[in-house]
Amino acid sequence: MKIKLSISKLFVLVAAAFASGVHADINVGVTLSATGPAASLGIPEKNTVALLPATIAGQKVNYIVFDDASDTTTAVKNTRKLIAENKVDVVIGSTTSPNSLAMIDVVAEAETPMIAMAASSRIIEPMDGKRHWVFKTPQNDAQMATAIVQHMTDNNVKTVAYIGFADAYGEGWWNEFSKIAEARKIQIVANERFNRADTSVTGQVLKTIAAKPDAVLIGGAGTPAALPQKSLKERGYKGIIYQTHGVANADFLRVCGKDCEGTFLPAGPVLVAAQLPDSNPIKKAALEYVVKYEAANGKGTASTFGAHAWDASKLLVNAVPAALKKGQPGTPEFRKALRDALENTRNLTAAHGVFNMSPQDHLGFDQRSRVMVKIEGGNWKLVQ
Repeated sequence: MKIKLSISKLFVLVAAAFASGVHADINVGVTLSATGPAASLGIPEKNTVALLPATIAGQKVNYIVFDDASDTTTAVKNTRKLIAENKVDVVIGSTTSPNSLAMIDVVAEAETPMIAMAASSRIIEPMDGKRHWVFKTPQNDAQMATAIVQHMTDNNVKTVAYIGFADAYGEGWWNEFSKIAEARKIQIVANERFNRADTSVTGQVLKTIAAKPDAVLIGGAGTPAALPQKSLKERGYKGIIYQTHGVANADFLRVCGKDCEGTFLPAGPVLVAAQLPDSNPIKKAALEYVVKYEAANGKGTASTFGAHAWDASKLLVNAVPAALKKGQPGTPEFRKALRDALENTRNLTAAHGVFNMSPQDHLGFDQRSRVMVKIEGGNWKLVQ
C-alpha cells in the first residue's frame, strides 16, 4: 500500500514538473497582399516577417504566412483557415483596408486578437464588441489628413480636388480630409474615384483639371496611385499634388518616375529615419528596422509598409510576457490575455511612433508618428 502511494505521488510530481516546463509554441497567423494590386505594399511586409523574432519570452514562435492576393474574399478565407486549422493565437493582417475590415467579423467571432497593417480608422473605430479584438499599426487617416491640410494652408492652397480609390481606403480618406479641409476653409471643387486595377483615369482627370484646383490630393495606395498622377502631368496640370502615406515605398517612385517630382505626402518617420534629428524619440527605433531590412534585402529597399509588420511584432514582444501569466499559447485564456495586454500597451517606441493604447484607442499614436515628406530627385526628403 505504501509502495502504491509512493508511486502515485511520484507520478503526480513528475506530471507537475513536466507541465511547468512545457512551453507551447505561439502561432502567429499572417495574411498579406504579396500579389495583386497591393503587392508593392505586401511584399515588404512579407519580407519583414522573415526578420521577426523566432522566440518571445522563451516561447518558440511559428509564423504561418498566407497571400490573399489583394482580394477581400481570400483574406477572409485565409483568416478562417489560420484560426480553424492552424490554431493561431493572433492574426496579423491584412495589407489593405478593405481586406482588414472584412476580417473583423471572423476574428471577433473566434475571440482571437488581430493586428491590422492597414490604415483606415474604421478598422478600430468606433469601438464596439467586434473591434474589441482588433488593433492596428498604421497611422489613422485623420492624423495624416491633418498634416496635409496644414501644409496646404501654409502654402496658400484655397481650392483642392480629390481623386481616390473607390473602396474603403479612398472613402476613409475622403471622409477625414473633406471634414478637416472644410474646417480650415479650403474649398473642395472635385471628388472623383477610380479602382485599384484601372488602366485609365482620363475622365476623372479631365473633370479635375476643368475645376482648376490649386492642388490635388490622390487618395490611393501603392503603385496604382501613380496612375492619376501621371495622367494629371500628361494633361499639363501645374498645381501642387499630394499623395497619402499609402504610396511610401520605392515601387511607387519607380512606377511614377519623373511625374512624381515635387509631390508632398505625410508619412511615418521611418521613411526618412536617417534625416530625423537626433532629438526625435523615434529615430533610433526606426533606424533599427531600416538597417535590418536593408541588410537582408538591399540598400534603399526599406519602406513604411514593412515597418507596419515590424511594429506589430514589437507589440507582441511587449504583450506576450503578460499574457503568459494568464494562460498557455493555444488556449482561449492566452488569446484573451494577449488582447488585454495589447490594449494596455504604454510608452512603446517602435519604427512608426510611440504606442499608448487604451480601451477606446487601439492604435495609440500621437503627432510624433507623422512627418511631411517631399519627393525630390527621385527620393524622399523630410520637410522641416
